[in-house]
Amino acid sequence: MPPRILLSAGEASGDLHGAGLARALRRRWPDADLYGLGGPRMADEGVRLIAGLDELAVMGFTEVLAHLPYFIRLFGRVRAELDARPPDLVVPIDYPGFNLRLARAAHERDVPVLYYIAPQVWAWHRSRMRQLAEHTDRLAVILPFEEELFRAAGAEAVFVGHPLLDNRPAVPDRAAFAAATGVRLEQPVLALFPGSRAQEVRRHFGIFAEAAELVRRQRPDVQPVVARPAGLDERLYAGAALPRTADADALLAHADAALVKSGTGTLQAALAGTPLVVAYRTSPLTFALARRLVRVPHVGLVNLVAGERAAPEFLQDRATPAALAAALLPLLDRAAPERGRAVAALARVRAALDPGDADNTPGSADRVAALAADLLADA
Repeated sequence: MPPRILLSAGEASGDLHGAGLARALRRRWPDADLYGLGGPRMADEGVRLIAGLDELAVMGFTEVLAHLPYFIRLFGRVRAELDARPPDLVVPIDYPGFNLRLARAAHERDVPVLYYIAPQVWAWHRSRMRQLAEHTDRLAVILPFEEELFRAAGAEAVFVGHPLLDNRPAVPDRAAFAAATGVRLEQPVLALFPGSRAQEVRRHFGIFAEAAELVRRQRPDVQPVVARPAGLDERLYAGAALPRTADADALLAHADAALVKSGTGTLQAALAGTPLVVAYRTSPLTFALARRLVRVPHVGLVNLVAGERAAPEFLQDRATPAALAAALLPLLDRAAPERGRAVAALARVRAALDPGDADNTPGSADRVAALAADLLADA
C-alpha cells in the first residue's frame, strides 16, 4: 500500500520547502496520498490542502492572538482527521505555533512524526526543546548548529542541509536581468528585500526606500531594485517609484549589496555571496515580548550560522534610514575592507549550510524523504 502522509506548512517558505519534499516523496512513492496544510506550490505537487496560506500566514505574538479562534477551529478539524483516518506519517514543516500542537496530537495517537525544519525554540523557548524531542520520532534540522542542540535535549536530530541549496534555479545573465528591470549594466545595484508578507512590507518598505534614497545622495550611480514576491498587492509599494522584480535569485545574483528583512532572505543573500545589512521591525508589544524571551547573540540567520556578525543588524527603533544607509555604503564599495570581510564570512556560511554528499543523497528534501522511508519501514 502506498503511504498516506500528512504535511503541514503555514507560510510561504514552508510551502516552498514542502513542495520540494512532496516531489522527493513522490519519487519514492508515486501513488502516495499526500494531504494537509500548505500553499499553491504544495498543491501543484499534488498535495490535497485542508487550509491554504491566506488563512495561515500570520506572525508575531499580537497578530496571532487576533486569529486565535480560527486556529482553534482548524486544529479541531485536523485532530478529527487524525482520529477518523490516521495517516502513516505526519510531517510538520516549521510553523511552530500550530505544528508543535500537531506533533503532540499525532504522537498521542501513535502516529510517527518527522518534523522538518525544526522551530527555533532554542532562541525563544528552550524548555520546548525537550517537549519537541518527546513528540517527534525524527527531527530534520536545516541549520548546522541545531543538531547538537536538539540531540542534547533528547531528540533524534539529523542535519539535512538547508533546502535553499536544493535545485537552485539558473540565474539569467546580467543583460537579461538589466532588460527585465531597466538597470544599467555599468552601475551598481542595491537589492531591497522588505519581506514576503504584506504586514512585513508595510513595516519595512518605507524605511528601506528612504535608506536607498540616502545612499543615492552619496552614490548617485547606485540603482535600488525591490524584491516583490508574486501575489503581493502592488499598492504596498506605492510610496516610492523603484523598479521591482519577483525573481529574488536573479536580483541577489546581480546585486552589489542588499538590505534584507531578517529571516530566510539573509541566507539567500549568503548563498548568492551578496554582502548585506539586516533589519527588522515589528509591533512594539511583539518586540517588547521578544526582548524578554529571545536569548541569542544575533537575530539574523546569516549571523547565527556564521557565529559572528557577518552582516550588520538593525532592530526596531535602530532600523532608521540613516543607520541603514551608513551600513550599506561601504558594502557597495568594492575596495572597502568591510566588503571584503563580509564576502569572506558569507563564503563560510555557504559551506556550513551544506552537509556534503557523503551519504550520496543529493539534497535536503531527498534526505528528509529517506528519513521518512526509515520511519515507515519501522512502523
